Amino acid sequence: MSISAPTTSDSASLDADLAALRTGVGVWAHLTLGQRERLFERLHATVSAVAEEWADVAATSKGLSTRHPLSGEEWLSGPYAVLTALEAYRTTLEALASSRSPLGDVLLDSAPGDRLRAYTFPLTATDALLLSGYTGEVWFEPGVTETQARVSAGLGQLHPTDKAGIGLVLGAGNITSIPVLDVLYELLAHNRVVILKVNPTQDALVPVYERALAPLIEPGFLRIVTGDGAAGAALVTHPDIAHVHITGSAATFDLIVRDGGPEPVLATPITAELGGVSPIIIVPGEWTPADLRFHAEHVATMRLQNAGHNCIAGQVVILSEDWPQRAAFLGALRAAYAAAPDRPVWYPKSSEKLEAAASAHPDARWSAGRRRAIVEVPPGHDAGDLETVEYFSPVLGVVSLPGSGQEFLDAAVTHANEKLVGTLGANVLIDPVTRDALGDGFEHSIADLRYGDIAINAWTAFAFLTPTLTWGAFPGGTVADVQSGIGVVHNALLLDRVERSVVRGPFRPFPRSASALFGPGRFSLLPKPPWFVTARTGAAVSEGFTRFRMDRNWARMAGTLVKAFRA
Repeated sequence: MSISAPTTSDSASLDADLAALRTGVGVWAHLTLGQRERLFERLHATVSAVAEEWADVAATSKGLSTRHPLSGEEWLSGPYAVLTALEAYRTTLEALASSRSPLGDVLLDSAPGDRLRAYTFPLTATDALLLSGYTGEVWFEPGVTETQARVSAGLGQLHPTDKAGIGLVLGAGNITSIPVLDVLYELLAHNRVVILKVNPTQDALVPVYERALAPLIEPGFLRIVTGDGAAGAALVTHPDIAHVHITGSAATFDLIVRDGGPEPVLATPITAELGGVSPIIIVPGEWTPADLRFHAEHVATMRLQNAGHNCIAGQVVILSEDWPQRAAFLGALRAAYAAAPDRPVWYPKSSEKLEAAASAHPDARWSAGRRRAIVEVPPGHDAGDLETVEYFSPVLGVVSLPGSGQEFLDAAVTHANEKLVGTLGANVLIDPVTRDALGDGFEHSIADLRYGDIAINAWTAFAFLTPTLTWGAFPGGTVADVQSGIGVVHNALLLDRVERSVVRGPFRPFPRSASALFGPGRFSLLPKPPWFVTARTGAAVSEGFTRFRMDRNWARMAGTLVKAFRA
């Protein structure tokens, strides 16, 4: 497929792009909030028009056929994520244009540690139905008051005439919605027009991006360019660039800010989302055989979705060595991990990482033609690189700690905070009986987890896909010590001084969740979420969910829900 976007090596084209963006800075500042709302409505139409091509090109570029059972991943993590974000941003712009806070009637209450919490998902009856059983909260930094949260919601759109210059977005190479979502956040959170430098792994999508984002390209709010790392490095230091945002690895970030030296030398402000080693904490309880199988598939999904090429892929399972069902769970996990549909391990240098895992862990359990590994670290032994290196490929570690109940949970939280590299996302699986028995101690443990996104009986990817939640590292990363990044993105309510987002899901799927019909956040209509790698109808349901976001056709959505019940 030919690439129509100019490369950054073409200096004349780049000069023209930057000139158009300089003009676009002034044009953007003259748009009213109402005009920006209508612009986002137009974007919804143009993204919808290319959604099928987007998903097909993305799947093909990753070595999947459009009929592969996992092709639905490219619908959900591509056009679906962008369409839901456009809807949420449009709602925020509508509120601000009417002099209302984006938090509006959103419920707020207190969380542990002098924190304020906003319940930002679901905010519509549609979301409550389609994703029943799932809830999401944004936790603010300690000390933020309700008045401060409501008044500051809106960020750059509280001062829409401000001119913040040109931002450079260095796009991610693994998930196709990320570059687009980062562009939207630059525009609305910061009033910056954008030059997007696409990662070479997504060059095939550039023509799709250009048509999807034509309403931003035409008036000079966006330009899309391609090129290698050298081209990106040249842009980073260009005098017209006021700010840089990158989604990638800590190594790439350090190369950008240090230019190969020991100290930071980049003068341009920079934000980043960089991944890390994500824990999956399994709190011991009394689980049924069905619970063991379901959450074994859940864990397999956290590692194997997109062939493990996710900054938020679960990498280290933390088990209790005293859990009577530890062996049963490990057996279910091995079976689910091996049985998931086969697919290419496609991201650059993944083969080298798998070879490194084989060398470092000769006792690893391999499956799928030695393209997946589970490394079970004996109790009391050091997990080594499993906890300090983001593999970004299908390598899953299992470590064990002593204890049960609150004692185990506290130890697991401490272990995740102190042993695992990164602060982006953590997952916790806990049955309702054990959760109730822990009482307030459980919430205090969640508050102690130093991660920007936390999922309880869910995967943190749910926070990524939910625009009214935030996505980013736990606060504290700096240019000198970046950890999992600096700042947040998505955040369609445009909330200020955010510390983390917390997702809660149902421990049991339908129909087993029916016993918790009146338990908040516990009852679900989904027999198996469509993003599970083991969902038999996941591809069709993911496409159906996306098409519903395109046209709101409830008749067709009814057919999708029927397929969901056959997952």
